[in-house]
Amino acid sequence: MSRLLAPIVTTAGLVGGFKTARATGNRPLGGAVLAAAGVGAFVLWRREVGPARAAALTGVYLAAFGASHPLAKKIGAWPAVYSVAGGTALASLLFGSAPRR
Repeated sequence: MSRLLAPIVTTAGLVGGFKTARATGNRPLGGAVLAAAGVGAFVLWRREVGPARAAALTGVYLAAFGASHPLAKKIGAWPAVYSVAGGTALASLLFGSAPRR
């Protein structure tokens, strides 16, 4: 379960942040959800793989958020959010867990 926690947190941050912003009309509130999940994921990644890789994965998370905006113009808002959330979760699964021994 611990291997899945960070991907769940990042997905919740990207999807939940967008949903919050859209439902409330308050983009900063959606950003707060996104940021809180990003901090939580960073803490989980740092514990598992160290600060350097945690910082890199946080960069992936933030880049995914940024990429969702132009992608939304091409494929729609929700498909873009789901796409970047899936990509971020996959990156977390591949690079955010210590190798099993």
